[in-house]
Amino acid sequence: MSTFAKIGGITRLLANSSISKVNNTCKLRSLSTTPCRRELMEFFDDEKNWGVQEVKSGRSWKSDELRLKSNTDLHKLWYVLLKERNMLLTMEEECKKETRLFPSPERLDKVEDSMKNLETVVRERNKAYHLLETGEKGERPRKLETNVLGLHYKYKMSEHPIPKHLNTKWKKQYEFYKYDKEVEMFREKLNEKNYLAKKKQHRREFNHVIGLLNRFPNMDMEALKQQYPEVDIEKAKNSRKYGGHFEPK
Repeated sequence: MSTFAKIGGITRLLANSSISKVNNTCKLRSLSTTPCRRELMEFFDDEKNWGVQEVKSGRSWKSDELRLKSNTDLHKLWYVLLKERNMLLTMEEECKKETRLFPSPERLDKVEDSMKNLETVVRERNKAYHLLETGEKGERPRKLETNVLGLHYKYKMSEHPIPKHLNTKWKKQYEFYKYDKEVEMFREKLNEKNYLAKKKQHRREFNHVIGLLNRFPNMDMEALKQQYPEVDIEKAKNSRKYGGHFEPK
């Protein structure tokens, strides 16, 4: 028998054995199907919603509801919400290009609120797991830093193979505050603006509480204090605006 005949026989033998293995595997494996894919049309809304003024949608997912789900379900739900958000952002941009009104823009807020709640639940589980296993939270440590404009923020600390004084990329990305006269003037004006805005908001809530007391004199004071904790109820009652000549309808 020639060498080529031997090689051909061995090849046929290996092929037959591999085919038999595949057949056995196919017999043991259960039938599975994949979801239909519409390629780039996944980034667009259903055609029946094109050109309508309003699209009905449910409410966002609450944290209490997400806590009842398993990690696998949360993982699947995250990608469902991610696809929905990408689709809504694409439709919003398309409506801007066509100078049309984006129908039901609150859908995007609901999706982002659901994703935020889902991240909160996952972070809670990660913290609990790391506390049980290692006694630590497992999150990157943070410290309060001041950026170039003098604004405070929480800097996420991480390990770098290059020291700070040699890491030029890190220096460009994280430039911390150094004394600057113009920055100090900016901070003073910003603090003044925030103070005036807070004072205006407090005055608005104070007058609103007086209006509620005039309109509903027998209302629950505990609930009112809980709703407006920054407002002094007794001071509002002693105000000249309290009482007056208002007659509820």
